[in-house]
Amino acid sequence: MSLSAGFFIMKIHFTIPNNLNNLRFDHVVASTILECSRSRAVNLINKGALLINGAVKKPGYKVKTGERIKGFIPEATILIPEPEPIDIDIIHEDPYILVINKSPGMVVHPAPGNYSGTLVNALLNHHSSLSSVGNDMSRVGIVHRLDKDTSGAIVVAKTDFAFHFLQKEFKQRRVKKKYIALVMGIIKESEGEIDLPVGRHPVKRKLMCVNQENGKPAQTRWKINKRLKNACMVEAHILTGRTHQIRVHFYALNHPLVGDKIYQHRRYRKKTSIAPRQMLHSRQISFRHPFSGVRVSFKAKIPEDFLKVKSMLE
Repeated sequence: MSLSAGFFIMKIHFTIPNNLNNLRFDHVVASTILECSRSRAVNLINKGALLINGAVKKPGYKVKTGERIKGFIPEATILIPEPEPIDIDIIHEDPYILVINKSPGMVVHPAPGNYSGTLVNALLNHHSSLSSVGNDMSRVGIVHRLDKDTSGAIVVAKTDFAFHFLQKEFKQRRVKKKYIALVMGIIKESEGEIDLPVGRHPVKRKLMCVNQENGKPAQTRWKINKRLKNACMVEAHILTGRTHQIRVHFYALNHPLVGDKIYQHRRYRKKTSIAPRQMLHSRQISFRHPFSGVRVSFKAKIPEDFLKVKSMLE
């Protein structure tokens, strides 16, 4: 696939691979172009903004291997996040950084479907000068992310110097992160390392999977913290920072996270879970401070919902 993008505009030009043969036109667009939802794909196809082999097709048209999709995703409205009076749990703050214990259910930055109520909205209310930190006005100060339903420690830059320093630290893998998770089933071993490449799902492009062909290297070290009745509490150290890495890795081991509705055995996906979310918490983060260069470490208190589910499994 070849994509060329301007500021909030994207040209589309790619060939249908074998694994997408005979799927709906709108489904292929939505699952391949991460910036495009299914409803928006239908709208663009109906307007003739996306073509197959130069011809207009209906959203339900079944694509064929080798056909070429061309077109564009038009310019989107630029939304600048507004400060909102949202409580945040601050673990540490100094002139350079903030370390937050993110609540479960909070989105880190504005995105389609979540334009308010995010951590960025809360941070702008807490510290207005953050509005000029970083390269993206919708992600001011954000140097890394946690999933919406993953709780715990996240570091935020308060100055441009700190932002670029921490970006480099993450890129060089000098930031150490420790998570705790509740996983389904009993793991016999006491500790281990998962070394499986993680990449985009070949069909469901908004999801991740173990992808031996196109995935990026991903390593997760883990050890058993406590064995429960039919689950385990594990401590996981990620040596790489791939999207959904811990969730994908334990799913691949046949021990998906308790409460995870996506990376879960098919028979459990629609069943009511005792957990309101995936039971994953960023327990500790360690990195070199952007001012002193000295390594600092911060712990995030385990949330009540995590402790409640753990007690139910004991």
